[in-house]
Amino acid sequence: MSKSILKVSIRQIKAARALLNWSQEQLAHAAGISIPTIKRLEAQDGSLGGREETVMRILGSMRAAGIEFIDENGGGPGVRLKKPARK
Repeated sequence: MSKSILKVSIRQIKAARALLNWSQEQLAHAAGISIPTIKRLEAQDGSLGGREETVMRILGSMRAAGIEFIDENGGGPGVRLKKPARK
């Protein structure tokens, strides 16, 4: 994986799904990957692994839905929902 890619943990992925109220199936659909792939990745702990393309699809779909991944910054890594853009 490229060094410029933010390291995201499985716990952050699960927390992001909870914020979005997404099931594993909904994440798989949004990311365009298989449900067994999501289940396999989430069965692990630690950093989100897998192929770079798969990781980018997962992160991209969650970011498009409004998730912001927070890097380790002394307070620990996390996730949050972005504020909706004002119209």
